[in-house]
Amino acid sequence: MDVALTQSIVSTASALASRETADAVQVTVLKKALDTQKTAAATLLAALPQPPLATEGPLGTQLNTYA
Repeated sequence: MDVALTQSIVSTASALASRETADAVQVTVLKKALDTQKTAAATLLAALPQPPLATEGPLGTQLNTYA
């Protein structure tokens, strides 16, 4: 068996394993970043004042569509 071929196969397998690990780490970091952004957005939305309901006029007095 050719030693260079064996070394090439081992090198390729090692590179693939390393790449899979790097991909897994990147996905984990992305998920944490998205969770952080979700928390920040929820905090900002909670801080917004709720608009007052309409009490007169043709718009907004028959159906409250605020969600």
